[in-house]
Amino acid sequence: MFTDSHCHLNFPELKSQLPEILSAMAQAQVDRALCICTTLEEFEDVHTLAREHDNLWSTVGVHPDNEGVQEPTLDDLIERAARPRVVGIGETGLDYYRLGERTTADMAWQRERFRTHIRAARRTSLPLVIHTRSASEDTLTILREEGGFQGDAGSMDAARGVFHCFTETAEVARAALDLGFYISFSGILTFRSAGDLREVAAFVPLDRMLIETDSPYLAPVPHRGKTNSPAFVPRVAEQIAQIRGLTVTDVAQATSVNFDRLFDRVTSPQAAF
Repeated sequence: MFTDSHCHLNFPELKSQLPEILSAMAQAQVDRALCICTTLEEFEDVHTLAREHDNLWSTVGVHPDNEGVQEPTLDDLIERAARPRVVGIGETGLDYYRLGERTTADMAWQRERFRTHIRAARRTSLPLVIHTRSASEDTLTILREEGGFQGDAGSMDAARGVFHCFTETAEVARAALDLGFYISFSGILTFRSAGDLREVAAFVPLDRMLIETDSPYLAPVPHRGKTNSPAFVPRVAEQIAQIRGLTVTDVAQATSVNFDRLFDRVTSPQAAF
């Protein structure tokens, strides 16, 4: 019924409890989860989760915040993307939130890393999983430069994907949608302070929307402050249903269909696991 489009089950606080997490997912009718890679060093762990569990899938990528890690080459990403059960490129993008004493000019390495991921996505025809924080203008600019968009239809290998854990404005959402991307909402949508984000959720078309947990982070109300889990993704669906005057089943079905359409290497579940 539900699909968690973004989680980190290889992180220690979740991996150590994996049997319990999988059981809780089944009880909550969360049929599938996409395990997101954030460094090449952790890729084998993420990929192993996907290979060992029929309801888990993986990506390959290096998070923009990660420094002092193996820098991905185009060949690194393409080779790993060809492996079974790898269905996306990322998590990638730009993050200027923690610049400290640096300027955006100092983040050229981050922008070049992002370009490498976009090129890999186009070469492999896999969707991008995009992280953007305090950097939406540059994120959109680089996507337009590298994405292969030509006219309304775009080129045959034009970039596609999802802006995950969306926290930006309606204008940024509109720009992402215009480029053909999906928008994914997390437990942040349930926070009392997220009124503006709920307005964005009312604006984004249901057929371009995904839901996620980004677990172990950002547990939704009423679990805020606790370790997040894919079993909590129905709370995000409930919030969207309330915003849009739909049933939770409507939201679960629509976002799962959207996930299948975007991550088209994934096979739909035949039955609850």
